[in-house]
Amino acid sequence: MSLGAVSDLGSPQPRQLIDGRLTAGSGGRSHPVLNPAEGVEIGRAPSATADDVDDAIGAARRAFDFGEWATSPEFRIRCLRQLHSALVEHGAAMRALTTEEAGAPAFLTAGPQYDVPVESLKWTVEMAEGYPWCTDLGVAEPMGIATRRTIRREPVGVVAAITPWNFPNQVNLAKIGPALAAGNTVVLKPAPDTPWVAAELGRLVAERTDIPPGVFNVVTPHDDAVAALLTTDPRVDLVSFTGSTATGRAIMAAASTTLAKVFLELGGKSAAIVLDDADLGAAVGATAFGVCVHAGQGCALTTRLVVPRDRYDEAVEIAARTMRKIGAGDPRDAGTICGPVISQAQRDRVLDYLRLATEEGGTFATGGGIPAGKDAGFWIEPTVISGLRNENRVAREEIFGPVLVVLAHDGDDDAVRIANDSPYGLSGSVDSGSIERARNVAARVRTGTLAVNGGLWFSPDAPFGGYKQSGIGREMGVAGFEEYLETKLLAEPA
Repeated sequence: MSLGAVSDLGSPQPRQLIDGRLTAGSGGRSHPVLNPAEGVEIGRAPSATADDVDDAIGAARRAFDFGEWATSPEFRIRCLRQLHSALVEHGAAMRALTTEEAGAPAFLTAGPQYDVPVESLKWTVEMAEGYPWCTDLGVAEPMGIATRRTIRREPVGVVAAITPWNFPNQVNLAKIGPALAAGNTVVLKPAPDTPWVAAELGRLVAERTDIPPGVFNVVTPHDDAVAALLTTDPRVDLVSFTGSTATGRAIMAAASTTLAKVFLELGGKSAAIVLDDADLGAAVGATAFGVCVHAGQGCALTTRLVVPRDRYDEAVEIAARTMRKIGAGDPRDAGTICGPVISQAQRDRVLDYLRLATEEGGTFATGGGIPAGKDAGFWIEPTVISGLRNENRVAREEIFGPVLVVLAHDGDDDAVRIANDSPYGLSGSVDSGSIERARNVAARVRTGTLAVNGGLWFSPDAPFGGYKQSGIGREMGVAGFEEYLETKLLAEPA
């Protein structure tokens, strides 16, 4: 299937956006884009060269330094409203493209895979429209001199936005929306597995908005060394990255050469704590369902289920029964919850962890391999693993597949200990028959977000990010917007 078969946006071939021009790039090379459900090539994307990245950074630098984007909030608001309208108008094509390219179940594109991030862009624009760019601190007399102080919030400059393949629209828009609304210019570098939705975003900017050349650029390198140029170029003021913790460490080290600001949203191995007075069936069933969504390819999913020891076997059976019922299916079907993983490399990585689980003494209550009849494409059975301890690698390391590890706890203190005994601190949940008890436990868990008794934390105005090795900074909400701002203090005689 070609891009033209799923897109109503014009040309059947994606292009990079560099300095206002839609281009295949300077090298003439391209790399394949695969449909994860079938494992077949459905088209190609430009393989950006070092010259392409250099041109994009240069364009962003000029647009920031010499254009009106950084200095005119009203102009930015008008242009970003145009972009929102274009994303709404072409939603059907973008949703279909997301399913084909990322293997995202169709039902998710009406939520966090497309519709929700598009509406989040609208929220960001409306918030920025009323944002207090200046704050009067009043008069003080430092060293006896009467001085009026004013705080100004200003854009950082050129932003390199480096995004993953699992929720490409959500992360792309969560970065470029606040970055552009704050007055920055952007170079967006999507994952090589999902370049199309980013390229189509660039097309909409070029063809459907008044955003000036250079303000927003999209480059699609396949070579990691080319992509890494975004992290070391002194013209880049901020590197905003979402992906694995290992890559985040490398980006932070690279960006240290220029002391660029970094925003990092990294990995997780979040714990779902079920206390002994909770509705076990509801809490366990919801956790197992969540791990199946998009084949478990979500950094904030609760992939460690921590349950009372005396109800351990019951919890394992509930989780296994839930996952068996969900199964794995064609992501284009409206009823599919668990589609394929993104690539052969990711499937093989998950299979390696499943082999390790048995070596560490774990047992598969369900799943544990490739689903029957799914040899083509990149599939993993929804899997429940019992019999492991929190010290085991499979219980500690991020797998990024539909794999749930069930652990036993011996009371509230032990449950908190297990949840916190992790290098990560991204998300989690607590379920209890007592809201106060659940809140008390949640207050002791060291993570950036926590769902209490089924509450949902994901929304445009809510900051998202992690503790420890799950990242630095916050995305979304006012806090996410302010990641893309600098603070300046002006002092003048009173």
